[in-house]
Amino acid sequence: MVAVAELSDESLLGPGVRSRPAYDGSDSQVLELIPVVRYLGEPWFVRTTQEVLEGGVRMELAPGVHAGAQIAYEPGRETSESDFLKSHHVPYVDRGSSVGAQVEWDHMFGPMPITLLGRARQDTDLNRGAQIDLRLSAGAFQSGRVAAGVFTQATWANVKSTNSFYGITPQESVATGLPAFYAGSGWLFANFGFLASVDLSRNWIVVGSTETRHQYGDAARSPLTERASNFYASVGLAYRF
Repeated sequence: MVAVAELSDESLLGPGVRSRPAYDGSDSQVLELIPVVRYLGEPWFVRTTQEVLEGGVRMELAPGVHAGAQIAYEPGRETSESDFLKSHHVPYVDRGSSVGAQVEWDHMFGPMPITLLGRARQDTDLNRGAQIDLRLSAGAFQSGRVAAGVFTQATWANVKSTNSFYGITPQESVATGLPAFYAGSGWLFANFGFLASVDLSRNWIVVGSTETRHQYGDAARSPLTERASNFYASVGLAYRF
């Protein structure tokens, strides 16, 4: 099986670093430390390898099909990380958490592993709304200690979720000098990326990924969006057990 973290059933733990936009739609880029975590037990699981830091319980419904419930970390929006937000005195959005459910299908097409994940998340702050993710990952290459794969994801957000990050109330418009904007529900973004891993030894592995993310709908049209496309990249060193 391909050894990239997202497609493997191996348990991983270690540190990583990621380059990301200050927020989706920002022209500012930020470097941050992140954990590399993957543990799929019975029934408990925790992972960062499917775009979200999440943990919870899951059960096997059929061979290769799991369903579960998760608690996830939801990033906010730090005004200090973006020159645009600072110049317009746009208020920050607090970090938070969400609760939700997921269904995952794992399958082998010959030597190629496939993972399809559907996930619904409701922010614990009900005013922050809800999102739905659909993510497809596939192994593409393996030779010796090197493995690679590809993934794509689409995310839908309801009105409260989109407005939390991209709406501007009339009061905020006066304070920021930006036009008032009401953001409706719809597709929030879609992304495409590459995964890779290199086995350093029996227990140590380097994992990494790059991706481009493109916003759609009102998120792309918001006055807070400087650019509709953003870039993410990460690399980590993990202990495999």
